[in-house]
Order: sequence, then structure tokens, then C-alpha cells
Amino acid sequence: MEINLQSLEKLSTPDLEEAINELIKNDFSKLVQILYRIDVSEEKLKNILNSNPNEDAGKLIAHVIVERLAITKKARESFNTTPRLDDTEERL
Repeated sequence: MEINLQSLEKLSTPDLEEAINELIKNDFSKLVQILYRIDVSEEKLKNILNSNPNEDAGKLIAHVIVERLAITKKARESFNTTPRLDDTEERL
């Protein structure tokens, strides 16, 4: 499975976990690049992985990625200057 930045948001959580585990096994540097690009805190990730040594690393990393993407999406929406349809209706 090919994983890139654009496809992250489209993957279901189980598929994301599987893709991350594949990257851990086969292309760790690409995983590091992806984590860097979406601005996942290295310190936070280390703490989570160290605190949960018996958990599936792919599952833990997927959770952090989903959390980070949600934060990014919310930030983008807050900077959106185009009025939403429901905002326009309220002014009428």
C-alpha cells in the first residue's frame, strides 16, 4: 500500500495502522518524513511509545496522526474567510 500525505486523511483507522506498520518494517525514513510533515511532536511520540511498550506501534502512531490531522483541520477551518452557508442565513 502506497501512503503519502494526501492519502492519510482518506484512510480508515485500521488501514492507517496497517500502512504505518508496513512503513515501520519497510521504509522507516518515509514514516519519519510523514510525521515531520504533519508536525507530530517527536517528544510526544517517544513518550507514548515508551509508555505503551506492549501495544502495537502502528496503532499508537495512527492515533497520534489522526489527532494531529484533526487539529490541523480545525486550524484551517478557523482561518477560512469564505462565509459558510449557515453564517449567511443568520445575517438575513
